[in-house]
Amino acid sequence: MNEALLRSLTPTVLAVLVRRGADFAAAEDAVQDALLEAVRVWPDDPPRDAKGWLVTVAWRRFLDATRADAARRRREDRVDEEPTPGPAPAADDTLQLYFLCAHPSLTPSSAVALTLRAVGGLTTRQIAQAYLVPEATMAQRISRAKRTVTGVRFDRPGDVATVLRVLYLIFNEGYSGDVDLAAEAIRLTRQLAAQADHPEVSGLLALMLLHHARRAARTAPDGSLVPLAEQDRGRWDTASIAEGVAILQAALARDRLGEFQAQAAVAALHADAPTAEETDWVQIVEWYDELARLTDSPVVRLNRAVAVGEADGPRAGLAALATLDESLPRHTAVAAYLHERDGDLTTAARLYAEAARKAPNLAERDHLTRQAARLNTRMRERSRQESP
Repeated sequence: MNEALLRSLTPTVLAVLVRRGADFAAAEDAVQDALLEAVRVWPDDPPRDAKGWLVTVAWRRFLDATRADAARRRREDRVDEEPTPGPAPAADDTLQLYFLCAHPSLTPSSAVALTLRAVGGLTTRQIAQAYLVPEATMAQRISRAKRTVTGVRFDRPGDVATVLRVLYLIFNEGYSGDVDLAAEAIRLTRQLAAQADHPEVSGLLALMLLHHARRAARTAPDGSLVPLAEQDRGRWDTASIAEGVAILQAALARDRLGEFQAQAAVAALHADAPTAEETDWVQIVEWYDELARLTDSPVVRLNRAVAVGEADGPRAGLAALATLDESLPRHTAVAAYLHERDGDLTTAARLYAEAARKAPNLAERDHLTRQAARLNTRMRERSRQESP
């Protein structure tokens, strides 16, 4: 059984049923039934046309459910419209399916879950494991999302920006359970890029590839975080970096700069530096200036403060940081880093400890705690050396 083939065909088959008039929830149920039947039948009797087989079986399941539902008897005239078995039409509505799953009426978490289920072909159990929630909770979330988009037609332009936000959310979840969400997000974004001729789709794909290329070097053998400046660059995936840079260059050449292209440009500059010391921080600051203009995001300005501290010195970085709200996530950690660079170890150690208490996850908390301990050890050693 070729599970990858089934997952790749799932959104296409679902889109065919919706285009024929099935509501989303009923169509998704029918496609899941067809996939189960494929798992049962295909090992002994593989079809010549896998997509056509799935479309035929799913449509029959939909019609069977329609006949059995007294509340939907008005749809029974579709029974006579069942297509004859044969090759499925070449039309691919997967792009519209992306737009439907990222419908503005859905919450971000619901849009993510529905995209992984309908476009990604993941099971409810896999999605629940990836997000570390009970399967029943995820099933309810997906059911509510399906009900919300039921009846939404494919007759309005979709919002590419919303779809990209959903894919970016999936990518940032990284890895949990038996599903690598970062890899899944890259696969789905490749699929979107093949259908949507949009420079920001390319920008997001480039950004994902460039970040994912550093994945192997981000953690030490004991699971602790390794900061970018300390990573073993020999462990970076050079093929992914080369692909990401090429995709980014093609997107930038179209002169329609967007947020994801600018973020990818920053990532490319990091990837291009042979060592941390050779990073072109001046150009990174310029890209953060572009990002701030495009997004007016305080998080972007926080990252810019770090870059300014590297390009123009820690005092300049602290001055840029002083203009930002101290309640911003990771503001305290950035302040600790810049104070350390400026030689104020006492303040830096205190701020690292404070940042550790605010850390959003265990790995980051442990890293910041170790930074505080490292500085405290240095100060004790310095004090012993200076004492008579």
